[in-house]
Amino acid sequence: MSENRNEQEYVKELVARARKAQAVADTYTQEQVDRLTRAVGWALVQEETVEKIAKFCLEETRMGTYEAKLNKLYKKVRGVMSDINPQKSVGVVEEDKELGIRRIAKPVGVIGSLIPTTQPELCPATQGILAVKSRNAIIFSPHPRSQRTTCLVAEVIRSVLKRYGAPEDLVICAERPTMEMSREIMAQTDLVIATGGAGMVKAAYSSGTPAYGVGVGNAVVVIDETADLKEAAHNVHISKVFDYASGCSCENSIVVQEGIYDEFIGCLKAEGAYLVTGEEKPKLQKALWPQFPENHVLNRDIVTQPAKRIAEIARIDAVPDDCEFLLVEETGRGETYPFSGEKLSVVLAVYKYREFDEAVQIVNEIHAYQGAGHSCGIQSNDEEHILTLALNTKTTRVMVRQPQSVGNGGDWNNGMPFTGSLGCGTWGGNIVSENITLKHFLNNTWLSVPIKGTVPDDEELFGDAMREKVQG
Repeated sequence: MSENRNEQEYVKELVARARKAQAVADTYTQEQVDRLTRAVGWALVQEETVEKIAKFCLEETRMGTYEAKLNKLYKKVRGVMSDINPQKSVGVVEEDKELGIRRIAKPVGVIGSLIPTTQPELCPATQGILAVKSRNAIIFSPHPRSQRTTCLVAEVIRSVLKRYGAPEDLVICAERPTMEMSREIMAQTDLVIATGGAGMVKAAYSSGTPAYGVGVGNAVVVIDETADLKEAAHNVHISKVFDYASGCSCENSIVVQEGIYDEFIGCLKAEGAYLVTGEEKPKLQKALWPQFPENHVLNRDIVTQPAKRIAEIARIDAVPDDCEFLLVEETGRGETYPFSGEKLSVVLAVYKYREFDEAVQIVNEIHAYQGAGHSCGIQSNDEEHILTLALNTKTTRVMVRQPQSVGNGGDWNNGMPFTGSLGCGTWGGNIVSENITLKHFLNNTWLSVPIKGTVPDDEELFGDAMREKVQG
């Protein structure tokens, strides 16, 4: 009881500091906000800073790769800045004279952000930028295994705020992270952003505070007979091995048309894949889920590790030293087939289909088990197949001829907003079905003035329904 009281008082103190800082930011003009936001963004892409954060993150978490963490920070920070630079976030930001409506943007207040151990460098960087742009204060609740990395990013931002005469406490990283402290942050702030597992998201929505959560990632990508197979295999490779699959957007399963199946497997092998044999498959399953079927908890030792390391844990000696990802053939979907779920590793399940409707069915059955609402993709040049997949799957993102993990969160080669948090709609248990961006950090006041309106007649409104006789 005493410990809970201490956590409550500690968070109360953090929130009080954040509210004091936010009250100052609330008075800033658009010009002041933009100047400060650009300064924060610029500091976060300085070579020395990025290298320090990436090195620190790798040493603390032992997850992913140094090069990928560099790439994430350089690209995502610039991407977010590119998206928000032209956007207004202070005062009247939009006007529709015909409707007599003006939209006034206002801060939310104090945001509590739950940071996952897989993205402790990216989420605080992008969310910190968005918080400054929206004149909010933000308190990061880091994962215990990556607390120092998250706090390092926060310190970079705080140093910029101080240098520009802005209150440092617009960005705060909580220390000594515990589950109780996270609950208190969710309870005492004005808005929660929960980037992480299903348990975290459920806790956020149960906190009594408005929340944006993200669903479980378990992306499935279809490869049809019209695809450029070498290009498709390269896209899968890029996506699957990036940061050793630390992101929720990388392919977890691919569904390949049977007529091109063998050729495509060959293309994947040319990209550094190893196809696990039937005898090796149970060993790999045991390495990933040591307590299956009693529970489906992943072995922490395989999460975001190189393929050779996973093979060693699984005692699969045939995997070559230069292997980059592992393929495992699968047919089943659901709880009794764990390879159909999210694996947080460079392990890729491979399915085969005959007709395209079967491919769509496989995607939906996989997502009925895990990953509903998050994303799927297709390597195809058949517009009918592309649209059919988009129309008939319960996903908020469908990437076409792109590396899934690159495209979902925004890329220079697509129009998706840059972000580190992906809403998955009601399918994934989320309130939003889009990328979390600046607009989600703002409250709006709608100013309405009288207009010369026209009342429509019933013919215009109801048409043929007026003249139909409804049979009782």
